[in-house]
Amino acid sequence: MSGWIDAHVHLDAAAFDVDRDAVVARAIQAGVGLMVSAGTSAESSERAVVLAERYPSVVAAVGIHPEGAEGVTAGTVKAVAAMARHPRVVAIGEVGLDYYRNSVPRNAQIEVFRALLRLAREVNLPVIVHDRDAHEDVERILVEEGVSRVVLHCFGGTLERALRCTAAGWTLSFAGPLTFPKSAELRDVAKAVPLDRVLVETDAPYLAPQPMRGRRCEPVFLLHTARVLADLRQMEETALAAALAQNARRVFALTGEE
Repeated sequence: MSGWIDAHVHLDAAAFDVDRDAVVARAIQAGVGLMVSAGTSAESSERAVVLAERYPSVVAAVGIHPEGAEGVTAGTVKAVAAMARHPRVVAIGEVGLDYYRNSVPRNAQIEVFRALLRLAREVNLPVIVHDRDAHEDVERILVEEGVSRVVLHCFGGTLERALRCTAAGWTLSFAGPLTFPKSAELRDVAKAVPLDRVLVETDAPYLAPQPMRGRRCEPVFLLHTARVLADLRQMEETALAAALAQNARRVFALTGEE
């Protein structure tokens, strides 16, 4: 394992159906040595596992996105639990709470979130957390469920919250919004938090970084976000890549053989 690690991507998305092999190849050629492809449902998680089996540079996370929480049954959770034991699965995710649209009842979201956090503890995997306008509940539930290996995907909170979360031992993953002109506060966060609690991601095919806004995001675009982070931290890109790879190895318990 070498180079950059895209800590959160959705390689199973239909947006990649026409050229997935080329997307992965472009990322590898540009120095993105590993991609964590996150599931958003039982079906999506299964596709992520298949992709991790297919591509040596891809590992999988399995989970249920909060916007898909309504209608989830014990059988759905059981299916995710079975996939969680696959050797190419390195995390439970994408899981969490989304209060932005309120399209799914909050109690349904919380029930599924708790079930998947308990699964993460059971199988000893970290969790990749989606948190949109639900900070208080997300933090409280993570603490109540005793989950310590946490990646806050596409972090967008205040510096106060960032420092509280990193003090808890959680890791912040920064995506394309770090590059947006209006994200000065987020850049202050990325500059100030402990480096050993930082990852970078694309969330592809979503959230393309500023130079690529309006285009389908893909893992190769990680370099735009990484360069902004390197500039903020006043680090050489190679040194930053090495530091973030070490973080990813710790959080996801990577062995270098993925």
